[in-house]
This record gives sequence, structure tokens and C-alpha cells, in this order.
Amino acid sequence: MKLHVHEWGTGERVALLVHGLMSDHRAWRRVGPALAERGYRVIAVDLRGHGRSPRGEGTTPAEKYSPALFAEDLVDTLPAGAELAIGHSLGGLALLDAVERLKPARAVYSDPAWRFAKAEGVDPRLFVEFKHASGGQIAALNPRWEQVDVEVELATLAVWDSDSALGLWAHHADSGLPAAPAVPSLVQLADRSFLVDPQDAAVLRGRGFEVRTVPGAGHTVQRDDFDGFMASLEGWI
Repeated sequence: MKLHVHEWGTGERVALLVHGLMSDHRAWRRVGPALAERGYRVIAVDLRGHGRSPRGEGTTPAEKYSPALFAEDLVDTLPAGAELAIGHSLGGLALLDAVERLKPARAVYSDPAWRFAKAEGVDPRLFVEFKHASGGQIAALNPRWEQVDVEVELATLAVWDSDSALGLWAHHADSGLPAAPAVPSLVQLADRSFLVDPQDAAVLRGRGFEVRTVPGAGHTVQRDDFDGFMASLEGWI
């Protein structure tokens, strides 16, 4: 599937951005311009079922959405050989599955959802219900967000197909952490990440990933602490 893309900048170096569940390219509203200022042509996708990209095809959520389909869409849409690829949460899961085919020079996985089905207390029905969250609820859950990010979240939820959450859980069987990075890779974690715990982080370091934590940041690191997000990428961008 060809995905909708949004671009910033006209630099010779290419950076790819892949958002998380319930979001779209607008989640990178500050990151895209910041990378463009550093000389990148930045390409951000809307994953299937998100933003302006097509919905999945089929009669059930499992037919329409799966980790493999999200990854295949990236390969169908994005150029191979980029200098940099960043995937957040679901985007980190999709990027991991696509990285050997996309072959970026460097990959950054921001609080990746590699083991999402094992995250304590996470139920896909909660995401379905959250589609109808109010601005007040979003702000209360994300007290460090700017008001514009709350407004962006409302806009992205309005066009998000909540079957994507149900489809992911229908397919997911936890296969563990990646055995090794396919390209030089940074794992950027939220403070007290609920997706990658300290034991998992230690395993990833032992397998050749660099792991950095952004102190105080929540799961959507770039919106919770933009400055901390960018600082943690030093040496990678």
C-alpha cells in the first residue's frame, strides 16, 4: 500500500519518520522542521488506517492490520538508503520489520512497541475507547504537552481507524527482543518506559543497541520533552 507522506526541507540527506498508534505525521510537527534545519529532506508517513492514508482492506481488523502489513507499506512507500529513520512506538515496530529492506544508515527506535502485548494493563479496547477522548482528558494524561499537541491529538484521533489497534493485538505473539541491530541503532526510551523495562534495556545493550533514556519524558517523547528528545539524538542526527 502506498501511504500518504508529508515532507519538510530540501536537503540532500533524507530522514524518515514513522509515528505511533492513533497518530499521524502531525506528531512530528516540531521534529520534522528541526531536522530540515539540519540539512535533511524529511519524509513522514501516515500509517495505514491513520491520517490521510488508506484504510486496511478486509472484513476483520486482523485482515486489515498487522505488524507485517505496516512494515510492507513502509517499504512500498519510502526510499531505501536514507541517512536516518526514526520510528516511535508502533512506528518503531514497523520500522524494525522493514529496516533490512529500507537500509537506512542509522535507525532510531523511540520507545518502541516491540513487546506491546506484554505491557501490563494495556488492552486494545482502551485505545478504541480513547478515540472519543476529550481535549481535557488528553491534557490531563499529558500534562507536559503544549496546547497545540492536544489539538493535534484530537484531529488525528478523529481520522484514525480504531480497528488498527484490534488488528495488532489479534496478530501479535511476543517473539522477544531483536537479536541484533540490522543497522547502527539507537533505542530512545521514555522515563520508566512501560514497553522496554530495565532488564530489556540491558539485553538490548548486550546485543549491540545503544540505549538512552530521556529523563522525565512520557511515552510520546518528542511531544513530552522536545528539547530532551533532540538532545538524546546527539551523534545520531
